[in-house]
Amino acid sequence: MSDKALVLGNHTLQSRLIVGTGKYSTFELMQECLEASGSEVITVAVRRERLVDAAGRNILDYIDLKRYTILPNTAGCFTAEDAVRVARLGREILLGLENPGADWVKLEVLGDKKTLLPDPVATLEATEKLVAEGFQVLCYTTDDPITARRLKNAGATSVMPAGSPIGSGQGVLNPNNIRICLEYLKENDPDYPVIIDAGVGAASDVAEAMELGCDGVLLNTAIASARDPLTMSVAMKLACQAGRMSYLAGRIPKKLYATASSPETGVIA
Repeated sequence: MSDKALVLGNHTLQSRLIVGTGKYSTFELMQECLEASGSEVITVAVRRERLVDAAGRNILDYIDLKRYTILPNTAGCFTAEDAVRVARLGREILLGLENPGADWVKLEVLGDKKTLLPDPVATLEATEKLVAEGFQVLCYTTDDPITARRLKNAGATSVMPAGSPIGSGQGVLNPNNIRICLEYLKENDPDYPVIIDAGVGAASDVAEAMELGCDGVLLNTAIASARDPLTMSVAMKLACQAGRMSYLAGRIPKKLYATASSPETGVIA
């Protein structure tokens, strides 16, 4: 079955799975999992304490910058001003490394440390500022369709609703809201990219997100904190592919009663 590539601003991707680089027990394991996932884009938190480990090793030394496009993110920011500052820092780092990810950012502006849910007002403010500065903004948000539409109208390259809170592993808690987000965001713009960001815990969650019609899935904890991260990387890759194919193929409608699989004509008497 043929399928169009995923277009995110100036970036064209074959893989619809975007993976993070945090929470791995070692940088070496991270390397293996990134490769096994089949992802072309990996997201890296720009804040300095995440770039260097306790031994002084830089995470970027363990990432093939010619193979992967880096998506810098503003994880850990709680104000629009802080998020904008971190986004600028990420751009400068990647410009220095000559990585094509310098022109975009995964925007996170969190509301509190307990839920890690986004602050919708600050997120919108930061989106407007970053778009004005020429960033392609991939915007983490809740599954609220009204907020999602406002972020798109503010110029976000992609709106990325959470399936459930970051790292919770609860999957897509409110598929109906995701459906409405898809309807609002793709109205008059069917190719507008909508990506599930956060909350998935298993391959079935990824497949569900893709079957809903989302254009991709961004995840980190589900792989890095799995009992066997390397195997889970492969599972997530296959689930993303299977969910996309299932969506394109079109599921049968749900019915209350059974429908016979075999034809009723020509039955032997």
